Amino acid sequence: MPKKISLRTCVGCKAVKSKKELLRVVRTPSDEIKVDTTGKLNGRGVYICYNKECLAKAIKEGRLGYSLKSKLTLEKIKELELEAVKILSSGKMENG
Repeated sequence: MPKKISLRTCVGCKAVKSKKELLRVVRTPSDEIKVDTTGKLNGRGVYICYNKECLAKAIKEGRLGYSLKSKLTLEKIKELELEAVKILSSGKMENG
């Protein structure tokens, strides 16, 4: 019997993909917003495609904050974008 593939929806473009194809953003129990590169951080997680456009759309339209059940301040958004830039520079995320 083949292994079941876990599917998740991108909060930016609403595309359904496997978990491995998406970037996980998590709100930890201490209310920090982080990019979860391991996929195992404790907290409420949402998924975004590996491209800048989906991240920008999720932030601009308020989907990211809504899905994380957290009010995203400008400071939190900048921190999240900085973490995403680190992943971009590693070459994993597309330039979208």
